[in-house]
Amino acid sequence: MNAAYIVGTFDVAELTFLLFFGFFIALVFYLNRESRREGYPLEDEGTGKIHPGSLFDAGKKTFQLPNGRGTYVPEDVARDDINVPGVPAFRSAGAPLVPTGNPMLDGMGPAAFANRSKYPDLTFDGRPRIVPIAQSHEIIVSPNDPQLVGWPVVAADGVTVGKVSDIWVDQAEHLIRYLEVETTTGKKVLAPMMVAKVHGNGLIDALLPIIDDKPKFVEIDAITAAQFETAPTLETAGIITRYEEDRVQAYFGGGYMYATPERSEAWI
Repeated sequence: MNAAYIVGTFDVAELTFLLFFGFFIALVFYLNRESRREGYPLEDEGTGKIHPGSLFDAGKKTFQLPNGRGTYVPEDVARDDINVPGVPAFRSAGAPLVPTGNPMLDGMGPAAFANRSKYPDLTFDGRPRIVPIAQSHEIIVSPNDPQLVGWPVVAADGVTVGKVSDIWVDQAEHLIRYLEVETTTGKKVLAPMMVAKVHGNGLIDALLPIIDDKPKFVEIDAITAAQFETAPTLETAGIITRYEEDRVQAYFGGGYMYATPERSEAWI
């Protein structure tokens, strides 16, 4: 039997096997390094201590931002403070935190928010994506739909907190994102449309003249009337940044658990 020996008894088959084995080890090493470009080095959730690196740690990942906003390196952003207003429910890693302050303002649990960029989300052509409807490009509320501006707003506790003063629309998706609520004290608050329920006559009611007109109002059951006064507000009128969006969404979303003591209790 003829064999293609290279040196001594070292033949081509052995060389092919060793090359494949070396390539496979290098591939595993490379993929492990690439998987650690974000979120590393790890930190201890209790103490905040940074875990030491390893041979598998790779360089930082750099993102090119659109609209001439330069680059973004997540690992260069300051880490969150571990001293939060909450205590572990029990002594174990991963235990949920029980809030010790106002969880809706402190960003605890479902009211948590991310420290996003403090500039507006943009459309593909660089325009602010979410704006008051009057500033949008030819977006209007259909004449057949309720014209919500001026309608009273009722909070979770049944108290009329104010009225709808404006509608904020998404120019990319062509839908209502927020209702601007002017409270009885004059404060203006953006409330996510997803937590609002419009009351009044529907299509069937309009077709049946025997049905009396129903009261027209917008119900926002996420928070109470008093909590509207502590809701996040916008730094610049007519512009909402990504950071402010997260704050608003978190505040109203957290209200479904923290607005009243009963909501934090078990259902059964």
